[in-house]
Amino acid sequence: MNKRAMMSYVLASVLAMVGFTGAADSPTVQAKASAKDYASHTAKAAIDFGVQKKYLWLDSKGNFYPNSQITQGQFIASLVAIRGLKEVAPVPQLPAGHWAKMSYEKALKAGILAGVKVEPNRLLTKEETAALVYAAWKPIRGEKNPNLTNTGALITWGWMKPAPSGQPKFREDLPVTRGEAAEILRYLWKDKWQLEQGAKYADEFHKSLKVVNGKISGKVPKGDSDFMITATFVTKQNGREGFINNQSFNIPINSVSSMVFFVTNKNDSTDAGSFRYSKFPELERTSISQKFHTPRGAK
Repeated sequence: MNKRAMMSYVLASVLAMVGFTGAADSPTVQAKASAKDYASHTAKAAIDFGVQKKYLWLDSKGNFYPNSQITQGQFIASLVAIRGLKEVAPVPQLPAGHWAKMSYEKALKAGILAGVKVEPNRLLTKEETAALVYAAWKPIRGEKNPNLTNTGALITWGWMKPAPSGQPKFREDLPVTRGEAAEILRYLWKDKWQLEQGAKYADEFHKSLKVVNGKISGKVPKGDSDFMITATFVTKQNGREGFINNQSFNIPINSVSSMVFFVTNKNDSTDAGSFRYSKFPELERTSISQKFHTPRGAK
């Protein structure tokens, strides 16, 4: 183990002993004091965001140790907090009273620990971190691109930074600092939030749909400033007729072959929810939401 890794390991052990490592189920400190050691760090915004949303934790002095390598236990605790997991499965490898035991039990039940050796103090590399991300996000975004490593796929998606200039872009063995982990975790929280918003708007749209007197009517949700919401009808002559936020429609159903509904995040053009309607007058819908296999921002 090199000197940097040894120092990070020692720090992780100390943090675990003082109850700082970060688990939503243990008496950790949600610091009210101003940021100390990360006040000028490039990840400050991501750290503050995580502390505010209660999936990151500071010590009693308001420190975060952003340049220390993230541990397996710390990262899993944050993933569990973001996912809002509740159900548990036994993890006998950790003793009763261990700060991370409850987080690991929730992660195991959710399938996040498949193939993972339980080592809370293990210092994570990019590949190990990315593997945990995909395990946690598989129910949300589906499978990753099978032609890429976990690291390569997560970098392609835009949620992990590539290796420094002059090195292989997808280098998997590099360490992940707590600051870097905070930035990855912010992407996860925002993605979960935007998909929840997208599902809400999709349900609102679906409930508005009616087929009466040979016409299909409905209304695109108003939404808010974060989202572009669209409903596009494809006619039997292969034409297009589209409607956006807060617009209503009333279209002869015999002229329609299909319709697609999109909720798109205006800030980064990512898919927050997509559905296709292809059977009329039935109003069956099929999710076509963008998956991890698709390059980020693509449609």
